[in-house]
Amino acid sequence: MRDKLLAYLRKRLEGDPLPLRLVFRDGHHFDFAAAPTVTLVLHSNEPVRALLKGDFQRLGDAYVNGAISVEGNIDDVLAIGISLAERFGRLPMFQRVAKLARFIPRSRSADLDAANVQHHYDVGNDFYRLWLDERMIYSCAYFKTGVEDIHTAQRQKLDHLCRKLMLRPGERLLDVGCGWGSLLIWAATHYGIRGVGITLSERQYSYAKELVAASAVADRIEIRLQHYRELRNDAPYDKIVSVGMYEHVGLENLSSYFSTIADTLSAGGAFLNHGIVATDPEGRPRGPAGGEFIDRYVFPGGAVPHLARVLVELSRVGLEFADAEDLRPHYARTLQHWSRRLEAHQNEAIQAAGEKRFRIWRVFLAGMARAFDRGWLSIEQVLSFKPLESGEVRRPWTRAYQYAEYPFDLDTMPRSGRLEWNH
Repeated sequence: MRDKLLAYLRKRLEGDPLPLRLVFRDGHHFDFAAAPTVTLVLHSNEPVRALLKGDFQRLGDAYVNGAISVEGNIDDVLAIGISLAERFGRLPMFQRVAKLARFIPRSRSADLDAANVQHHYDVGNDFYRLWLDERMIYSCAYFKTGVEDIHTAQRQKLDHLCRKLMLRPGERLLDVGCGWGSLLIWAATHYGIRGVGITLSERQYSYAKELVAASAVADRIEIRLQHYRELRNDAPYDKIVSVGMYEHVGLENLSSYFSTIADTLSAGGAFLNHGIVATDPEGRPRGPAGGEFIDRYVFPGGAVPHLARVLVELSRVGLEFADAEDLRPHYARTLQHWSRRLEAHQNEAIQAAGEKRFRIWRVFLAGMARAFDRGWLSIEQVLSFKPLESGEVRRPWTRAYQYAEYPFDLDTMPRSGRLEWNH
């Protein structure tokens, strides 16, 4: 089997050798280039069979279960893996994250949503603390120069969101999928809002409650362990924000999700949805082969639409689309920071979450950084407004209000509707 695999690989890689060393369980090794940067150790015949069949789902399972060991810099490892997948693989790597083409409607219970969210976020706060920024913000940062550290870029993101929403003292802000609570604390501290945050992650809920209680704005923020479907009984909110949450909703539930948002938003209010989108206009998955690794091990139930679907859904529920900002380069850089920070804390990460979990997240973060860098996926901040009862919508003339050097003034905003012509 060893000789069969080597013959197969040599033939496929002829003329374009990879800097790869392959080591078999009997100690025999073969270098495909003079100076290999990555060593792939096969501890059983299982990954050998998977390689021969080009079955990268089974290879992913073998990697997670320890039947394969990988040595080398994570960027080099990923480059080798993508190259092998592109040449030999048969299944799309990000199929379940960027799926649309073969979407089949199915019902999703609140219990399943909670289980999926908890699988992803309840790995352990100590694990996330190793590689996230100082505020534990697990979403795309905002870079103004591209050379900021992750802590600065995340602070910039928090303020960018608040300015887009044009928050004012005393307004009620709802954060759907509030994570570890940093956005609400920032908004209450710097913009004077009163806020409610909801999450389905018990670890995030406990951490956010403690963080809020220890802050100077504890009397203005409420954190709930709650599903978004339960929001319809709340009094309307002046502004609503959702960051990195709607990816968990499921494509079949997007209409219900946006409808709930619209019903919970006050007339004249603003809604900002920050989330991943597919980049193929037909919804076809992009990227090399690699199986359903993300859905199986990292992000169960995750699915994202194309931006066009988001805009259609907003329109259907009566929200007026006003602005979309593509942050794809920002997320590639964010993921690169996270990946490097995880690499730098390998021993602590294994101690906090186990070697299996470290293996999964090591590949996931580096792989997603590559996905956004190459444009296989993107991320959008979409701002929309709910019309007043008269049908009018108040919105800024320009985007200047989004930046600190330009103060926003709601009294100067135009109202939509019939223009008065001066002859």
